[in-house]
Amino acid sequence: MKTITLAKHDLKYAQRIFELASQPQVRDALGLRDTSVEDTLSFLNFIMDEEREGRVLSRVILNEDGELVGITELKKIDRELKRCHIGSWIGHEYWGMGYNQASKLAILSIAFEELGMEHVFAGARAVNLRSQKAQEKLPYFSLHVESQFPEELEWLETREKQPCVLHAVFRQDFLGFKRELVK
Repeated sequence: MKTITLAKHDLKYAQRIFELASQPQVRDALGLRDTSVEDTLSFLNFIMDEEREGRVLSRVILNEDGELVGITELKKIDRELKRCHIGSWIGHEYWGMGYNQASKLAILSIAFEELGMEHVFAGARAVNLRSQKAQEKLPYFSLHVESQFPEELEWLETREKQPCVLHAVFRQDFLGFKRELVK
């Protein structure tokens, strides 16, 4: 498995985030509209404000050489219901190298072990088959939980303004997977 570091957002990352997010494969998959580094700076300021308020936990993903390769985050954090949503993206030049899996393992460890979450939802636009396939590869994901959590699917589809699929990671499944990893 790839070695990554999750680092707090910093405005110094704006240029690199903009470069990676502007790649057509990433921009189109995420439906991004940022057209300048200034837009990315605004996004970073917004995310850092949301994090201070406890609604989001967002981190840049740094590879083994310290290069920024993407972003992963926990959003819609509900401490009462002990659930949130995960979102991640990786720059196109780093696709297929294991950074998505490594970043999910790291951010989910934070969700379950530090924040005490019971459920972490992972959605994808129905048309984003690449994202769906990436989620399906991870053995601790429960696939197509739309009927179990219709309110989470509704939130996601309202946010994305299009049909989505909903997967989930359950605390016991993830922690069991981690225990097997260390054996």
